[in-house]
Amino acid sequence: MASELCKTISVARLEKHKNLFLNYRNLHHFPLELLKDEGLQYLERLYMKRNSLTTLVQYYITLQKIIYTCAIGSLVKLQCLDLSDNALEIVCPEIGRLRALRHLRLANNQLQFLPPEVGDLKELQTLDISTNRLLTLPERLHMCLSLQYLTVDRNRLWFVPRHLCQLPSLNELSMAGNRLAFLPLDLGRSRELQYVYVDNNIHLKGLPSYLYNKVIGCSGCGAPIQVSEVKLLSFSSGQRTVFLPAEVKAIGTEHDHVLPLQELAMRSLYHTYHSLLKDLNFLSPISLPRSLLELLHCPLGHCHRCSEPMFTIVYPKLFPLRETPMAGLHQWRTTVSFVAYCCSTQCLQTFDLLS
Repeated sequence: MASELCKTISVARLEKHKNLFLNYRNLHHFPLELLKDEGLQYLERLYMKRNSLTTLVQYYITLQKIIYTCAIGSLVKLQCLDLSDNALEIVCPEIGRLRALRHLRLANNQLQFLPPEVGDLKELQTLDISTNRLLTLPERLHMCLSLQYLTVDRNRLWFVPRHLCQLPSLNELSMAGNRLAFLPLDLGRSRELQYVYVDNNIHLKGLPSYLYNKVIGCSGCGAPIQVSEVKLLSFSSGQRTVFLPAEVKAIGTEHDHVLPLQELAMRSLYHTYHSLLKDLNFLSPISLPRSLLELLHCPLGHCHRCSEPMFTIVYPKLFPLRETPMAGLHQWRTTVSFVAYCCSTQCLQTFDLLS
């Protein structure tokens, strides 16, 4: 098997192949033959599905110490990398050196996290990390400005970073079979995002109203659960209860006529700097705590009625999916509601999902 592998790689190098298929070869280590003699400098697509890789990190021993290196970072012209159906536990930070990468498939592995360097992949269009053990998404994933298709099915996610709503090219987002209890307020605000699948997140009871008229999958959501079992703010209307993102500090009602002082201050600061500078990067990190600075760059959400940014408080309004024209599409099998997150009492009273 080793000699056959070396021959396959040698032929690919000599003939300057752009595609290399190393699927179903029972590989336990990343083949260093790929890197010899300057590696496969013409390689654009590498397929290594259905092997037994646990890591992309290799090591070699010198007289003084053991030196670790990540092999994959040397293949800088790669546009497609498929490492699905292995036993990967770690993806090394050097993955961020693959600046030409457009399609990255890591499904069916044992990953618990991805390095933030994934955010350096500015050309990435497709990311499939389904069927792993991920608790969170990479913290800089929102910097993948070309990302169009993100699949995170069957992981252990309990929240989705609100920064994900800033992805300008995202067209399809699939997060079925996780542990989500809420979604970001702005999810669906982008016109590019047309397909959202959150099936079988049993604690998920609310969908942002921005998702109305999008293609959504939400079967298996909204199972009964005691509010006390989840330490999140919740909002009830009639017999329906939805959980709100953890960053929300307060819930407003139609009887509240004055906004909290902190919310007024944040909105004023936001509009002042945006109107004068058009760029919040001007703000010195010394002038504000980092948490507030991040909130100014990425508010909790924008009012579903007037698009005003919201920072601490929201005014929610429920619209049970079963009572909308979309009910027939789901064959009345879901108990979720659309949630309109508004910025004030006035917007709360005038918002109409169906208008």
